[in-house]
Amino acid sequence: MTGKIRILIIDDSRLIRTMIKSILARDPSLDVVGEAADPYEAREKIKQLNPDVVTLDVEMPRMDGLSFLEKIMSLRPMPVIMLSTLTQKGTDVTLRALELGAVDYVAKPLDQNFDTIGTELIAKIKIASTANIQPGGKAHSTNQTLKSLPAIPRCTKKLIAIGASTGGIESLYEIILRLPANCPPVVIAQHISKGFSARFALRVNKVAPVRVKEAEHGEILETGTVYMGQGGQHLTINKTPRGLVCQITEDTAEENYRPSVDRLFHSVVTAVGATAVGVILTGMGKDGAKGLMAMRAAGAVTLGQDEASAIVYGMPKAAMLIGAVERQVALCHMAREIIASCVGKPMIRKAGSHG
Repeated sequence: MTGKIRILIIDDSRLIRTMIKSILARDPSLDVVGEAADPYEAREKIKQLNPDVVTLDVEMPRMDGLSFLEKIMSLRPMPVIMLSTLTQKGTDVTLRALELGAVDYVAKPLDQNFDTIGTELIAKIKIASTANIQPGGKAHSTNQTLKSLPAIPRCTKKLIAIGASTGGIESLYEIILRLPANCPPVVIAQHISKGFSARFALRVNKVAPVRVKEAEHGEILETGTVYMGQGGQHLTINKTPRGLVCQITEDTAEENYRPSVDRLFHSVVTAVGATAVGVILTGMGKDGAKGLMAMRAAGAVTLGQDEASAIVYGMPKAAMLIGAVERQVALCHMAREIIASCVGKPMIRKAGSHG
């Protein structure tokens, strides 16, 4: 992309549109090319202005943000940042938006002081402008539409560890719904806000063949269960006489993200060594690259989402460049490749063999 990032603000509140516009005006690389008070006006503005990124309010008159997002993703896919409240209803709607293909979200401040989210909003708009939005979107039904894989007859791996950031909710949804009920324990570090991780786990648990829950401190990992790292806290795995155990910590030393993918992956190396599968999915930055490299060096299978299917090919690329990724896999094949790796029968050639 050359020149400034062109942004369309969609919100029914004139005051909020003005505040967002004022915040974005601070960055010379951003250009607010238009505003819209409802989805019908927004539809015409999108046609006229062809923005690079859209900010979309969840709750609006005439047509709610989710319905409009679904139309955007099916008719004219483009990067969308959702603005939502931190209420339980707002959290559920935002997660649904991410499942429908929104790149990311920013929580509206309860006190309406938008200065507190300025840095976050600007950063996420810049990331969204580089996103790989697939034609037609990938809207999921809340019903189980993805068939799960058959039960594993013999498993050589004790643990599956997955790391993701921007675009990860959509990718995780697709992978989890295909996992067989008897797969090894799955631990996930997804860059996500506090409160969203528990709601995401609850939503997916309703339709997944495996059990999905937010990880709790001290609980023992069980077969057929997916453990979602808590938003705002680190998730690591310890090996104990009782089995593999979740550890939840709040410290912020070194890592910029909580949960940290690198920290999770390094703990998996210590806990189970070669008997693990590590997966790095879509996301901006380098979190997880060094941890995945440590997993590969320990003999674990390491998979990275490929560029064509990643919404943001940042974290998988960083891991690929340092040799941490054993095999690159399209999202549509990732669940199958994970399970194939668990039984020692990988389906895709090693990354190094692609020439």
